[in-house]
Amino acid sequence: MAALPLNDDYPVRRAPVVAYTLIAVNVLVYLASPLAMTAVWYPADLADRFCAIDGYFMRWGAVPDEMLGRTDLAPPMTPECGAIGGKSVGLSVFSAMFVHGGAAHLLGNMVYLFVFGPVVEDRIGRLRFLVLYLVTGLAAAYGHALAESDGVVPMVGASGAISGVLGAYLVVQFRSKVTTLVFGAMPMRLPGWALVGSYFALQYLLYVTTSTTPGSGSNVAYAAHVYGFLAGVAAGLVVYRLRWRSGTRLSDVY
Repeated sequence: MAALPLNDDYPVRRAPVVAYTLIAVNVLVYLASPLAMTAVWYPADLADRFCAIDGYFMRWGAVPDEMLGRTDLAPPMTPECGAIGGKSVGLSVFSAMFVHGGAAHLLGNMVYLFVFGPVVEDRIGRLRFLVLYLVTGLAAAYGHALAESDGVVPMVGASGAISGVLGAYLVVQFRSKVTTLVFGAMPMRLPGWALVGSYFALQYLLYVTTSTTPGSGSNVAYAAHVYGFLAGVAAGLVVYRLRWRSGTRLSDVY
């Protein structure tokens, strides 16, 4: 995106333990993966390392055909690497939320989680924030699986769950101002609803464009972003409805 969020002006009153823990887990998982040079226990030979990466994505990534029961286990992306065995498809839907395809992929997702996660956690409570993150990530994965025609390519990344966080943010804290780096150089304070709304509009446009354009060749799961965001909006509305019924302030709920 042309705009990179830097910070939200909402003063959180409690340490965002869950948001920061999720960031730490994502970073540690990446550092332990065959994509990182810190993972010295993987083969140093390039060909063997490539197959280790292939197997890593196939084992821990969310593969649409597996999720929807169209196949038991999908074949490896590179036939020369050989198939994996003993995979838990149910577990992979969740593990895929913590697996990233590179350092830039990880960094981009963690910036959004760092800026918006603490705000949503403070507004709805720690436990509900964790549930929201996992449930919207699950909704994003299955939304992508239903929309994906090439069902043997694994989906990885936290962006579906983070899109859910952004959707909830739009409901529970849209009045904030967000300091944003526009075009990589110009800091501006923008309304939170405008930044998050433009994020969804762009993801939806890219989803529609790539899904209707033959041979678009996009390797980004825009459908996951769209469905994760919509699930986050729905979750945010449910939390507000619970607040109205109980008369409890969102910030008091854990």
